[in-house]
Amino acid sequence: MNENSRQNKIAWEYNAYDFWVQQAGQPQALAKKILENPVAHLRKYAAYFDAFQGVKVANICGSCGKKAVPLAVLGAEVTVFDISADNARYATELAQAAQTSIRYEVGDVLEIDLEKYGGHFDVVFMEGGILHYFHDIDQFMGMMHALLKPGGRLICSDFHPLTKVMDVLAFQRPAMSYFSTETLEAEMPHAKFYDEAARQQFPKCRLRLYTLSEIINAVIAAGFTLKRFDEHPAWTNGDLPGEFTIIAGK
Repeated sequence: MNENSRQNKIAWEYNAYDFWVQQAGQPQALAKKILENPVAHLRKYAAYFDAFQGVKVANICGSCGKKAVPLAVLGAEVTVFDISADNARYATELAQAAQTSIRYEVGDVLEIDLEKYGGHFDVVFMEGGILHYFHDIDQFMGMMHALLKPGGRLICSDFHPLTKVMDVLAFQRPAMSYFSTETLEAEMPHAKFYDEAARQQFPKCRLRLYTLSEIINAVIAAGFTLKRFDEHPAWTNGDLPGEFTIIAGK
């Protein structure tokens, strides 16, 4: 595990379980809501899946299981890859409460065991802003390609690179050059939900923010065939893009 990954692991294991309980509720309470309407909990991403039953899904940086568990309830065979043991704890309890199961692999995504998981998955799925945690996007996309079966699908949804120059998602980060390749230290996404004293105690993450062309070209260079590119409105301003989704095939 490299230094950037070690720092991000420290950050994502700081108070994460308690945060999910505070924001999403106890696992039993969230599980009840998921069981009532699992498709709704997948939000816009449900439309990018052709099927759920029996589909092998790698949920990259799947965090607290808020997307992995609905997928499992719908019949998918889900493996979450995430660096945080705290996230794994909440996700595992959530799956148990929803009377389903997921596999959860805690570790650096760039060190996934390809002897075990290479060519294993029908779908590699990620959402919610994860690309900036990986400081070599070509290496990252190469790993995503390696995880998929021939004919498999990449569903990559992330924060729009406009967030480099405008705070369209209210991250409270300073603007930078759109073309900057600098690594920056930034606070944990959920730190802003705490009072200032608690906020100052949170470890920092190390991020590398990409341009749109860097992301798309990394997908192509990894060997994927680009199928679709969608932009989604920012939750703070519907007139500006806040997220995007790439669909690509192997």
